[in-house]
Amino acid sequence: MTKKLMKTKLLTCALALSALTATAQSHVIDINTKKLGAPVQPTMYGLFFEDINYAADGGLYGELVKNRSFEFPDRLMGWEAFGTFEVKDDGPFERCPHYVELRDPGHNERISGLSNEGFFGIGLLEGEDYRFSVWAKAPQGTAKILVQFIDRATMEEQQQFAEAELTVNGNEWKQYEVVLKSPKTIQKAQLRIYLAGKETVDLEHISLFPVNTFKNRKNGMRRDLAQALADEHPGLLRFPGGCIVEGVDLATRYQWKNTVGPVENRPLNENRWEYTFPHRFFPDYFQSYGLGFFEFFQLSEDIGAEPLPVLNVGMACQFQNWDMESAHVPYDELQPYIQDCLDLIEFANGAADSEWGKVRAEMGHPEPFNLKFIAVGNEQWDDLYFKRLEPFVAAIRAKYPNIQIVGTSGPDSEGKMFEKGWDAMRKQKADLVDEHFYRNENWFLSHGLRYESYDRKGPKVFAGEYACHGKDGRKWNHYETSILEAAFMTDLERNADVVYMTAYAPLFAHVEGWQWRPDLIWYDNTRMFKSVSYYVQQMYAENKGTNVLPMTMGKQFVAGQEGQDGLFGSAVYDKDTNEIIVKVINTSKTAQPISINLLGIKGERTAQTLTLFHTGMYDENTLDEPEKIVPKSGTLQLEAGQKNTVLNDELQPMSFRLYKIQK
Repeated sequence: MTKKLMKTKLLTCALALSALTATAQSHVIDINTKKLGAPVQPTMYGLFFEDINYAADGGLYGELVKNRSFEFPDRLMGWEAFGTFEVKDDGPFERCPHYVELRDPGHNERISGLSNEGFFGIGLLEGEDYRFSVWAKAPQGTAKILVQFIDRATMEEQQQFAEAELTVNGNEWKQYEVVLKSPKTIQKAQLRIYLAGKETVDLEHISLFPVNTFKNRKNGMRRDLAQALADEHPGLLRFPGGCIVEGVDLATRYQWKNTVGPVENRPLNENRWEYTFPHRFFPDYFQSYGLGFFEFFQLSEDIGAEPLPVLNVGMACQFQNWDMESAHVPYDELQPYIQDCLDLIEFANGAADSEWGKVRAEMGHPEPFNLKFIAVGNEQWDDLYFKRLEPFVAAIRAKYPNIQIVGTSGPDSEGKMFEKGWDAMRKQKADLVDEHFYRNENWFLSHGLRYESYDRKGPKVFAGEYACHGKDGRKWNHYETSILEAAFMTDLERNADVVYMTAYAPLFAHVEGWQWRPDLIWYDNTRMFKSVSYYVQQMYAENKGTNVLPMTMGKQFVAGQEGQDGLFGSAVYDKDTNEIIVKVINTSKTAQPISINLLGIKGERTAQTLTLFHTGMYDENTLDEPEKIVPKSGTLQLEAGQKNTVLNDELQPMSFRLYKIQK
């Protein structure tokens, strides 16, 4: 044998040994494609809306004017009034009686008017139309106002860059409209209104909306933010909270009946997040209720999600009224709160000639919203909650037996009070139990088998608020925590016979007005970006399938267990597309080879892949780099094994890969 031939043989043996070693180190995973498991509920991956971080006014709700009806405690907060003016309180709307009267200042060099600063400025887009509307009257018979978009920071000669004149006729309140087109994109414009002439004018409910709202509704949603919700393909929308359901006290709790009917007559409410965090204090944070229960139901319908309203159980926020019985409604005075629940179901589902169904019909939706779920209480705990819930359950069951009731296990993810909550929900036969867990990286890594031990016969689970909160000050939407959320979600999917609903929280945050993070979607006045967590949620929601498939590694669930090197996984089958969908997450800091046996199918296949991978663990998407970290699509060739199709791959460190294989 020549030296050259010997070297060739040695190299061949070394390569063969290397390949054998790589195969030996590969994690072998089995998926039984013929054994359909539990159905995956259409509501499995949903959204949770709460008006925190300027999520409603200044966010999703399209209104651009702050304090449009002069109902803030400081009547002119958000406004700059000049010249001769007066705030009056005998206006046309009973629950919003305040308005401003502009009068001639009596001097040729003086002008009367108003300027509104909007929410951190008024954001306008180049070429877009904006509908200005106002309820007005002219005490002297006729009056004129000049409506302008202005840029106070401009170096140009003129502050105004768009304007229109509007004539008010008669001493009776009427609504007037005019459309202005913005010639430029600007983050911090203002709306200015001048009295044009000497005749007095009274102005109430001054409003400015983009004409092009989501679905082009007049009292509509900001288009890009609502579209982001639709693009996630959610099965559920929980609203309106969250802690605002409770309020700091009962007087400031969220009351759904105040949020329906004509938008001009919806009373202002204090937002409990206004001063909850002194280090993130926003004294101008109120709820106009322009985004009310009708709009929530309509939005749910528009994005294809089941509505899940949450109503007050007769309790103020327990965190701010720590176990104070006196802060809550006495047990024998709960009937109005119970009636609110019954009336809401009638509002959503009742005939158009019923008392509350008629209100819905008059608002433009004669057909029922087909409400299936109702939650009573938010994150309450202990006997203060359990005893109050009982009469609600009894009343709803008696009148609406088909409505599914969601109770809560409180703010803890485990422990004595959590178990007590579950025991109470079982006794009251709640249909679902709302669990909340904002926990750190270690918790998410160690709870890959959370739901395997749950009672299959008991109430179903609604994981209604959760997010991975990075420890050591890393409490923001960085890449690492999003990957750990993806890993944890394999357990939600694997246990679809127990977990019926889930929702990341919170949903929205204004970059200049946030109080809580991480959040799913961030924005300023003209731009937005989706966090990495958004894309994780979307990867699951768009690929939830219809049935769970058994997926094991050495007869154990793929859940980051000992010997699995940080791998998490789940699999589903989609009857509608005849696809097998496999999700695998590598939470280790090294690449992990995997070999997946697709038991029950044979031959070569091509898998469509979607991969979320990034090397900077603490990086995040931003307004300037909205797609810095996004899933990338691709393909992978599957091999024909001796008995079944085999998927061989190597997962990059800290990555999430999804495979779709046609069966």
